[in-house]
Amino acid sequence: MARTRGCLWLTAGVVVAILAGVVAFLVLSRAAGPQTTGMPGAAGRTVPVVVAVQAVPVGTQLTAEMLQVRQVPVESTAEGAVGAVADAAGKVTMVDLYPGEVILAQRLADPNVVSGDGRKALVLSEGQVLMAFPASDLMSRTGMLKPGDHVDLLFSLKFPDTTAGAEAAGEQLETFDLLQNVTIAALVGGQTTTGGASQGPPEALLLTIAPQDALILKYVKDAGGAMDIVLRAPGDTGPYETDPVDVDFMINKYNIPTGAGR
Repeated sequence: MARTRGCLWLTAGVVVAILAGVVAFLVLSRAAGPQTTGMPGAAGRTVPVVVAVQAVPVGTQLTAEMLQVRQVPVESTAEGAVGAVADAAGKVTMVDLYPGEVILAQRLADPNVVSGDGRKALVLSEGQVLMAFPASDLMSRTGMLKPGDHVDLLFSLKFPDTTAGAEAAGEQLETFDLLQNVTIAALVGGQTTTGGASQGPPEALLLTIAPQDALILKYVKDAGGAMDIVLRAPGDTGPYETDPVDVDFMINKYNIPTGAGR
């Protein structure tokens, strides 16, 4: 009887040990599975995503300097995340962006895409208007400008010359920096492409400016002012200190002799 009981206890012990071993094997297999699998979504795998390196307000055209590529875990990647800087640069933000925020394709608009109603996919900030201006200046005609560029608008215009008194009043040419740090939203006309090749310079520039600046620009244009555009370096958005240039400025600047003593 005692021998029978001993056999039963021994058999029960062996069964318990086998079950414990099976359970331990299953637990270890499940724990090791995610680290050993090569399937997409495996833990520890990363993918490149583009993030903003600075705060970017809505309606801004992204530049490469505003963006950076980072590696993030594949399982935490949001749907639509942009993977290359080139895929986001030049696009317009449809929402405010914050430093470190992942750039999503569905939150960007392409300023060169024309919608079904014939309008370009432009986003304007509150307090701005979109103004079309003839692309008659040399910089525009040479094809140097592109959407997103920041430019200054220089004008030459004749003003009444009151320095010589009412009897000798005439007109004097003045050249001045009319508007600074203007964003080119788009180029229209003459930009159709065949196989990626440009078919000519634009007919007009679409500018995003304040309403008062739009009135100033219209006045100078209607008054016959001659415009030239200067292109700013990427990221250069600060104000410039400039002085209007006229004949007196040139004489004083370069010590040009005038009158009987010449």
